[in-house]
Amino acid sequence: MKGKIVKGIAGFYYVNTADGETYECKAKGIFRKKGQKPLVGDLVEIDIIDEEKKVANVTEILPRKNALIRPAVANVDQAMVFFALRSPNPDATLLDRFLIMMARQEVPVFICFNKRDLAEDEEARRWEEIYTSCGYDVMLIAAGKEEGTDEVRSRLMGKTTVIAGPSGAGKSTFTNLMQSEVHMETGDISKKLGRGKNTTRHAELLPIGHETFFCDTPGFTSMDIPDMEPEELQQYFPEFAPYEPGCRFQGCAHIHEPSCGVKEALAEQKICKERYENYCRFYEELQDMKRRRY
Repeated sequence: MKGKIVKGIAGFYYVNTADGETYECKAKGIFRKKGQKPLVGDLVEIDIIDEEKKVANVTEILPRKNALIRPAVANVDQAMVFFALRSPNPDATLLDRFLIMMARQEVPVFICFNKRDLAEDEEARRWEEIYTSCGYDVMLIAAGKEEGTDEVRSRLMGKTTVIAGPSGAGKSTFTNLMQSEVHMETGDISKKLGRGKNTTRHAELLPIGHETFFCDTPGFTSMDIPDMEPEELQQYFPEFAPYEPGCRFQGCAHIHEPSCGVKEALAEQKICKERYENYCRFYEELQDMKRRRY
């Protein structure tokens, strides 16, 4: 029998089959010998041990479309990067790290800013314009008031979507709206730290419609950018591309070089200053990583 792993915890894998049943499974030892590990989102074959108790073994992992490292989930169609506009305020550096991580793993991504009702109109528009100008799809919602959530839901239908963002952004509240049967614990915002308590402990696929799964993940407050050559970084800042033909030097890094089309665009406010500063910060991090390797 075939099914999809919807949760994995403490060595047990919960497999949802086409008939709507969920089996508690252990993975056969052959996977350890092969160096394989089942992931949430994997399509698998199972052998049923006890039909009444819904117990089975995972016997085969079917070919994956993709597999993310963080969060550890397979066969993802898209990612929703989920941040709040207030409480906590958006962290542009962390947001850009998420976007790079998803692009690096070739997962289509869109951005959802929550708590629209708590932010000033001008501030909300500013965040929206920053990322729409870079080519990203951006949605503004207020999950607590169920405003804008229908549009997001339509974006999720028929796909497996992973949601990623920091603690306190309202991911669990949003997840509860999308899926009525499984209610995830919602944590209070830590007033001292100004960020949320991490209430999601493991990746789990939540069914929200026909062939539609939603994967909530542990909240992150920091993240390293993926290991890559510093020269690769600029391809993950799509707003640079229109201005790169104006660079005097081939392979321009857009940092110290003279006659740089990207820096000229920055001076003319055609490129967001915060995004460019994050680019420079990440570039230096990658340079440091490269120096440590050699």
